[in-house]
Amino acid sequence: VWGEALAKGAARRADGLGSLEIAAGGMCAIGEDVKPLLDFARPMVALYVGGMGARGKNFYNDLIASYGFEAEAALVQDLYLEGRRDEAIAAVPDELVRAISLIGPASYVAERVAAFREAGVTTLAVTPLARYSAERVALM
Repeated sequence: VWGEALAKGAARRADGLGSLEIAAGGMCAIGEDVKPLLDFARPMVALYVGGMGARGKNFYNDLIASYGFEAEAALVQDLYLEGRRDEAIAAVPDELVRAISLIGPASYVAERVAAFREAGVTTLAVTPLARYSAERVALM
């Protein structure tokens, strides 16, 4: 998604700046029972995709649409902006949550982290999903 833009920017960078740092990430939760983890993440996805701005002025909605979820992003936004928050949350597909997060068994998350590294990501910034601070610290 960002390869062409990164290549253009890197070509214009001054040599003295060193290598370009690339940060990526998303929500992170590790567990064998994936469904409740996806459900825990779904409200935040709905908020960003549906409620962070007006129609036509929501960076996250546009980004998710560019990932191939155009119809889903439009539906979530419509529901959210109509005040139908619970329906917007329910309209966020599992496939979308999985595509933008590190959620699943430890082996799956490790594979995804390796894929980020292979893609050139130098900084992985994640939001650990857990109900309590101690659980978030343990997760990381």
